Amino acid sequence: MSPFVARIHLHPIKAFDAVAVDAATVLPSGALAGDRQWAFVDDQDRFVNGKLCAGIHPIRTLIDPVARTARFDDAPFSLDGDPAALEAWLSARLGTPVRLREDAASGFPDDTDSPGPTLIATATLEAVAGWFGLTLEATRARFRANLEIGGVPAFWEDGFYGGVCRIGDDGVAFVLNNPCQRCVVPSRDARTGEPYPLFQKRFAEARRSTLPSTVDRTPFTHYYRLAVNTRLAPVSHGGTIRVGDAIAVTAAAATPQETPCPS
Repeated sequence: MSPFVARIHLHPIKAFDAVAVDAATVLPSGALAGDRQWAFVDDQDRFVNGKLCAGIHPIRTLIDPVARTARFDDAPFSLDGDPAALEAWLSARLGTPVRLREDAASGFPDDTDSPGPTLIATATLEAVAGWFGLTLEATRARFRANLEIGGVPAFWEDGFYGGVCRIGDDGVAFVLNNPCQRCVVPSRDARTGEPYPLFQKRFAEARRSTLPSTVDRTPFTHYYRLAVNTRLAPVSHGGTIRVGDAIAVTAAAATPQETPCPS
């Protein structure tokens, strides 16, 4: 079977729950429309995310970026107009003042040099789930990738750093920058925030031992890394990515660059 887009996940509000979609528009910045379109910041203008505030994990959200509506636990909010009600709700829940920001043009990526979608094989997530006795869905929620690739073996994506990935009939093309370095968030249960003992150490050991021998290990300054960071290739001007789209990867065309863990 050839590589194809198996799933597309957007995180409309940075650090909160994903939504699965059948198609996503690629913005001129390389980001997916509706992904990290909104973000909360604290009184020091820092992003409010799981790295900064573990109290985010138990909050369940359902965000519709098209309808511009949000549900936080059982509380409904509009993302149009004055966000004061939502800001007050989350400030009270987290015990610290927060403000909502929006950027529909490029979203709020952790690194503007790699604002494209993160990419990973479904088989990779299944393998990692097996290391820790987790479900596939729980592993997805911990690592928060945008594009899942089907029809390929585990860790397939590690073979193409610096290459160009072309997706679907629109020919959307991304440079596959580097393996995404991870933060504390994947070590916690995505629904409760409960930490998994020695997660980072066990993950790095398993990652090192299972990395295919054909993979260039130069980008791996450490092995607490998973999924691929991307940026729009110079030859591409965006388009639409759809579930089921075929994927083709060409040889390396750029030097891998460092990018933080997505939130």
